[in-house]
Amino acid sequence: MLRDDLARHLDQLLDASRVKDYCPNGLQVEGRAEVASLVTGVTASAALIEAAAAAGADALLVHHGYFWRGEDPRLVGARKRRIELLLAAGINLFAYHLPLDLHPELGNNAQLAARLGLAPEGRTGDQDLVAYGTFTAGPDAARDLATFAAHVGAQLGREPLVIGDPARPVRRVAWCTGAAQGYFETAVALGVDVYVTGEISEQHVHLARESGVAFVAAGHHATERFGVQAVGAHLEQTFGLRHRFIDVPSPV
Repeated sequence: MLRDDLARHLDQLLDASRVKDYCPNGLQVEGRAEVASLVTGVTASAALIEAAAAAGADALLVHHGYFWRGEDPRLVGARKRRIELLLAAGINLFAYHLPLDLHPELGNNAQLAARLGLAPEGRTGDQDLVAYGTFTAGPDAARDLATFAAHVGAQLGREPLVIGDPARPVRRVAWCTGAAQGYFETAVALGVDVYVTGEISEQHVHLARESGVAFVAAGHHATERFGVQAVGAHLEQTFGLRHRFIDVPSPV
């Protein structure tokens, strides 16, 4: 398919123009005009670009792209090398940040919920980024924090950092993928039993202890691997693009 047709479809699918973000969403670096092969990944690092080039990709779709608000705009150092790699390989770079978090079916929050067996009841917080709900088996499917944390670790392939009483029953959960520790107070106000996100800051350890709401930091990278895969699968099914997800692991 044509690159420009793909760009329009993604912008419409993810409703990119509606979302206020810290970076441009959509086509960030222009490559070849025809797209037959797509690689998806979390962050447009040099390692991912090299892997996409080796896989023969015409386009790379990521959650974390370039040109963030407030960063040095010069193409020097690591940024220069990444752009050079993309241009040399003729790869189109598509990046969707908050629009990819927010999509009700394909987004990071929705995909994380599906993997953890959570049934969303609603969303709140800035731009409705924080989701909350119960387990798909219903509100009676109570489990303790230790069991829930082990479940999270098994689903994400990464042991989470957990603050809270291991024996605390867990019935209602709030979650937001990535670096969303700043929404913990929002989760506390919801009256949930536990908040799941990617990262934790020092002050949230104390808030978890004092509020009684458990905090599960499951990894920024680990919680944001699923949205791009879902969008890639959608494009493969809809347009017949060859799709491959390439994971470049990160400990964060």
